[in-house]
Amino acid sequence: MQLLMFGVALLASATFTRWVRDYSIARGWTSTPSLDRHVHTRPIPRLGGVAIFLTLWCMVLLAHWLPGHFGTNEFIFPHLTIKILGPATIIFLLGLADDFCGVNAYVKFAVEAGAAVLLFCNGFGISHLSLLAGHPHLGWLVGLPLTILWVLWITNAFNLIDGLDGLAAGSALFSTLVNCVLAVLFHNEGILILTLVLAGAIAGFLRYNFNPASIFLGDCGSLLIGFLLSAVALAGSQKAPTVIAVAIPIVSLGFPILDVAVAILRRFLSCKRIFGADREHIHHKLLGRGISHRKAVLVLYAVSACFGLLSLFLLHPASTAVATVLTVVGIGVWIGIQQLGYHEFLELGHMASRTLNQRHVIANDVSIRRAAEALESCASLAQFCQILHQCLEPIGFDGFGVYLSSEVPVEVERNPFNYASRPNLQFFWDRLLTSSEINWNLTFNLMKSNGKRLGGFALYRKNSASPLWMDLDVFTTTGFSSAVAARLEKMQDSWFGKTQKERAQRPAFETPGPVVASGARQSLAVPSSG
Repeated sequence: MQLLMFGVALLASATFTRWVRDYSIARGWTSTPSLDRHVHTRPIPRLGGVAIFLTLWCMVLLAHWLPGHFGTNEFIFPHLTIKILGPATIIFLLGLADDFCGVNAYVKFAVEAGAAVLLFCNGFGISHLSLLAGHPHLGWLVGLPLTILWVLWITNAFNLIDGLDGLAAGSALFSTLVNCVLAVLFHNEGILILTLVLAGAIAGFLRYNFNPASIFLGDCGSLLIGFLLSAVALAGSQKAPTVIAVAIPIVSLGFPILDVAVAILRRFLSCKRIFGADREHIHHKLLGRGISHRKAVLVLYAVSACFGLLSLFLLHPASTAVATVLTVVGIGVWIGIQQLGYHEFLELGHMASRTLNQRHVIANDVSIRRAAEALESCASLAQFCQILHQCLEPIGFDGFGVYLSSEVPVEVERNPFNYASRPNLQFFWDRLLTSSEINWNLTFNLMKSNGKRLGGFALYRKNSASPLWMDLDVFTTTGFSSAVAARLEKMQDSWFGKTQKERAQRPAFETPGPVVASGARQSLAVPSSG
């Protein structure tokens, strides 16, 4: 008989949804696509939450007046009406106000927190930490903040994923069905009836919300559904054992929880407003990969269904089952995030890789410092090249070049440089590289002791794909560039001392190829190869 409530709720929701849609269109209460994150192309009503809200209350009253016809106890629904649907009504009104006139994010959080406090006072809050030894009872100083955080997280999660036709409602339907199963297994009649009614209301609404949608949930619908699911998870966990009470709600709501976590983390990493809107949610990334609107929704339905099924595996009491499920979820989330190509997480991965290889970074930086010290006692070009060769080759460089502001006298011996064209000297470890073979180079200015420009110094790499485990600014902050400049200045003075003095007055040249950064002393540039 209880399944009859699902069918009645489905029909009632479909009827209310059609009526709300037509009435909203007649009154002009539609959402016009005006922002970049909007994916619809025509004005569509966004008051679908009204239909779900009316369905819930009508079913509550119907079951209360006719308890025998639905197999329900006459005391079940008054209890739920006061303790769960009461605070949910506050959330619905908040969303309705946001749909019509807009509500500041902080005001929304304050009202949602107030509803969470009311829910906690009604007996539906986090009172135990089942994952800790002994399952200690939490006082309200700890339990209340955790309850508020949970409610805010889930409530706004469904609001954030409501960006594609049918996405939020469909994801909520899968989570609701998981709660129905749990209610049956743990003989929680009140939660079973509420979840059946909610599932029917969502299913009836999806008839008009699936792509191409003729009506949207709106904030009044997405916030209402999110709040109800957070409350149902709290209420259902009171009759569930230990880990199940914590793990199953989290895993079953995995997709919306994941989307919020990703949004907060990537906005934090990119220094954006945490509560700002953007077009970088998971469903937007799928659309950006060329997947159609409908296929993107179906893909995320499959993800939500997988989270729901995995959460049910947690019903097995063995700890190995819990570990297996959490491992599968973790691996799946990691692969999914990698495939979506978030730049923030790619950079985070690069930072993690760099942290793991910090020992190599330190070793290479130390090698640069030692080379700078060795250059101070260098007496010849051959020794100059040998010091730089021994330092730079293990790091990953393939050669270096020296570009002097005055031409090197013809009489000066320029070995062991592979290439010399008067002021330009290049040295490579293996063989002379052509400009097309040099895929990456780094050039910085060399300054004389009197502050005038001596020339430039370039580092070459032919394999830019391999990682370079070092801090690039080590060349200018450790005295390396000044040591190179000092040694070349002394060599240049000795060269010109062997020739006529007028050679020192040759005009300055422009470095062929590389565009050297000008301005401050020891500035860095990444030019095209010379």
